[in-house]
Amino acid sequence: MFRGIRTVGAWTMASRVLGFLRDMLFAAYLGTGTVADAFFVAQKLPNLFRRLFGEGAFNAAFVPDFMKILTKEGKEEAHRFAEEAFAVLGFWLLIVTVVGEIFMPEIVRGVLAPGFGPAKLVLATTLARIAFPYLLFICLAALLSGVLNGLDKFWEAAAAPVLYNIISICFMLGLTRFVPTVGHAFAWGISAAGVAQMGLLMWAVKKAGMAIHMPRPRLSPKVKQLMRDMVPGLMSAGATQVNQLVDVIVSSFLPAGTVSLLYYANQLNQLPLAVIGTAVGTALLPLLSRQVHEGEDERAAHTMNRALEYALLLTMPAAFALLSAGVPIVTVLFGHGRFDHASAVKTAECLACYSVGLPSFVLIKVLQPGFYARGDRATPMKIAIGSVLFNLAMNLAFMVPLQYMGPALASGIAGIANASAMGIVLYRRGLIKPDARLRAQVPKIFVAGLLMALVLWFGRDVLFTPFNHRGWERWFGLMVLVGTGGVVYFGAVFGMGGLKLPAKVSAG
Repeated sequence: MFRGIRTVGAWTMASRVLGFLRDMLFAAYLGTGTVADAFFVAQKLPNLFRRLFGEGAFNAAFVPDFMKILTKEGKEEAHRFAEEAFAVLGFWLLIVTVVGEIFMPEIVRGVLAPGFGPAKLVLATTLARIAFPYLLFICLAALLSGVLNGLDKFWEAAAAPVLYNIISICFMLGLTRFVPTVGHAFAWGISAAGVAQMGLLMWAVKKAGMAIHMPRPRLSPKVKQLMRDMVPGLMSAGATQVNQLVDVIVSSFLPAGTVSLLYYANQLNQLPLAVIGTAVGTALLPLLSRQVHEGEDERAAHTMNRALEYALLLTMPAAFALLSAGVPIVTVLFGHGRFDHASAVKTAECLACYSVGLPSFVLIKVLQPGFYARGDRATPMKIAIGSVLFNLAMNLAFMVPLQYMGPALASGIAGIANASAMGIVLYRRGLIKPDARLRAQVPKIFVAGLLMALVLWFGRDVLFTPFNHRGWERWFGLMVLVGTGGVVYFGAVFGMGGLKLPAKVSAG
């Protein structure tokens, strides 16, 4: 599991670094203006599907079914199941794509951005139509990723998002002069990236000896079961993304620039969520499913404890760092061109609100396999629906007094509620059994994170402010600040005996 976490995490980190380069260019070109708001709304649907399907949530339904067939009926039957699912999914996704293109004005006006004015709505609709075909390719790519993960092959699926960012950047830089805005160039890049991602994964499954062909769509009993499993699985695994969609809808009624502020803040918040949460969840689900199907309950409990430990060990410093050093981080990454200091401060405030729930967002990714590996998709779905409703209520309560910070804080609190409910249910069912090591490690991790946050908060004036002048000096100052925080955190964890990784981890 640790090897899988490392592989997925490394490729996801590479993708996120490129993603920050992409967002830095976008912020420099457009800042937090009208075109930026319109684009961030337009890309919400394809981005939602990318995170729902491309970052592991689709696997919540597909991988356990695929692993069950692979374990009990063999590779040939698992291959047939994958091809049947690919054909049926592709058929329905094509219909959804065509319908979405036709009714995009109604979707944008009635669902995504009801608070936008006429001109902004027209621009957002145009950009959404350009980017919308991405969902067809990313959903099919997700199925291919599930096949690879089920075969214990992680790197190709984890590397696919790197293509997304490389192609987006190339289109932004190369196509902008031929289209009306940077938003148009980026939207075309999104759709092109979907084609490239699916192509890479088609090659990867063929190389793994399970080439996927397109048979005639047929609802076999196994595919029907997958479809039944998919709806609750996607709803529960996608609660975080649905909550973010609610944030966008609410923020469309707030002052201009709010959508952009939340986007930039959430991109920073998504880095540890994707690198840690997605990596742990992706590596955990196939292993846990195999252990459950083979009746190894004690090993499954041990696996879950170690997954929780690794997730908290890596997430806690990220949450404390974003909370205490948000302004320096945002200033260095996005503070260029039209993205001024006022935008940086507001974005950092939104980031602090998001970071309150960051450990919970990651724990959701870790706790969900505890249900999915045992075929229970109804319970996470019910919890997710409650989380979405709770988030909406918090948004409405915060939007007037907190303005642009309201949606971020509402999302963070909803994440805490979601993870807490999942943990309580799993514990009561005896599916989580915190061992002595986990109970001892969690307080040490928290204390080390708090100590690091205090050092970052009081050390900003000494470690960062003197270098906050030119670009390269800012980067140096940020590296000094973050490096100091990392040394303090891991030094404290190690000093308290809270850093215990596997004794043997092979290089491959």
